[in-house]
Amino acid sequence: MIGQKRSFLHVVCVWLRPQQRHRCRPWETQVMREPDSAWSRNRLGSCKGAEAPASARMACELIRFMSPDDANIAGNVHGGTILKMIEEAGAIISTRHCNSQPGEPCVAALARVERTDFLSPMCIGEVATVSAEITYTSRRSVEVQVNVLSENILTGAKKVTNRATLWYVPLSLKNVDKVLEVPPVQYMRKEQEEEGKKRYEQQKLERLETKQRNGDMIFPVINPEPYTVGYSQSSLIHLVGPSDCTLLGFVHGGVTMKLMDEVAGIVAARHCKTNIVTASVDAINFHEKIKKGCVITISGRMTFTSNKSMEIEVFVDADPFVDEPQERYRAVSAFFTYVSLSKEGKPLPVPQLVTETEDEKKRFEEGKGRYLQTKAKRQVHLQPLAQQ
Repeated sequence: MIGQKRSFLHVVCVWLRPQQRHRCRPWETQVMREPDSAWSRNRLGSCKGAEAPASARMACELIRFMSPDDANIAGNVHGGTILKMIEEAGAIISTRHCNSQPGEPCVAALARVERTDFLSPMCIGEVATVSAEITYTSRRSVEVQVNVLSENILTGAKKVTNRATLWYVPLSLKNVDKVLEVPPVQYMRKEQEEEGKKRYEQQKLERLETKQRNGDMIFPVINPEPYTVGYSQSSLIHLVGPSDCTLLGFVHGGVTMKLMDEVAGIVAARHCKTNIVTASVDAINFHEKIKKGCVITISGRMTFTSNKSMEIEVFVDADPFVDEPQERYRAVSAFFTYVSLSKEGKPLPVPQLVTETEDEKKRFEEGKGRYLQTKAKRQVHLQPLAQQ
C-alpha cells in the first residue's frame, strides 16, 4: 500500500482498509514505505527505546504545514496539535496492521500514551513530519513508536521535536465492546520481543494504579487568592460530535488530547501570566471510551511548581446524555508539564504554587516526587553523552 505523491498540495492516501480511499486535506500527506527500503532502515535508528520488528518495518508518515490556527499568540505550535498528529499516525499504522490478515475488520483504539517530551518548540510556517512504526505486539495490543521532525522550509534546517510511544487495542467494527486478537510480528532478535514484553507489563501495571486513584473532582472556588490552586484551575465543556469520532462512533484519542492540552495551557497561563509552552506529558491513560453525543468536561488544576516548570493534572469526565442510562464516568487522565517563556523564548521563573488544604499539599509532594524522579532519569541519560 503506497500513497502516491502527485504534488506537494495534491496527494492520494490510504486510510484504514485497502478498499477505502479518500483524499488528504491539501496541507497533509501520508506515505507508506516498503518494509526493506533504505528509508525504513534509517528510521530505525531514530526511534527511542525500541527497535521495529522485521515484519513491522512498513512505516507511516504524515506531513503537515503549520498554520496560524495551530499556534498560540507567540507563534509556538500548540502541544495538543502535535499530540493529535502523533495519534493519527499511530492509529493509521496500528489499524492497518490489525487488518493485515483475514478476519473480522477492526479499528485500533488508543489505550495509552507513554511519557512524551517536547524536545524543541515548533513554529508557524514550519513543516511537521510525523513517522510511526510498530515495535511490539501482545495478544490484544500494539505498541507504536512515533517521531516528530520539524523543518524550516526557508532554510532547510530540521530538528526532532517529539518522540512518543502509544498503545492501541483493536475493536471490532461489528461489536465495539469486543477486543480482537492482534496479528503477531516477527522479531529480528529474541531480545526485542523480551524487551517489548517488559514494556507491556509495566504499562499495564501503571494503567491499573492510575485508574484506582482517579476519583477526584474539581469544584469552583469563590474569590481565590493569586497563585493558589483555585485561582488557576479551569474547565472546558465539549459536546462530542461526528467530526470528533472514529468509524465506531467514539472520540479519537488525538481529539481528547488536544482538548486536554488546551485546558492545561489555560491553567498554566492563568498562574504565571506569560507565554507558556508544553514541556512534557506524563502517561495519558484512556480508561473508558467516549461515545458520540456525550458531553465531556475537561478539568485541570495546578499540582506542583518547580523554579521553572509547572505540573498540571488534567482529567476528562463524560456524561452520556443521548439514549444512555450510564452515569458520569472518568474517561481519561494525565499530567502535563509547562514552562514559562519570555518574549525572546528564554525560560522564566515560575511563581510558586500556594497550597491551602491538606489534599493540595499531598498532591504537591506527589508532584515533587514525579519531578525529582524525571530529573534523575534525565541526568542518567545525559551522563553517557557527556563522556563521549
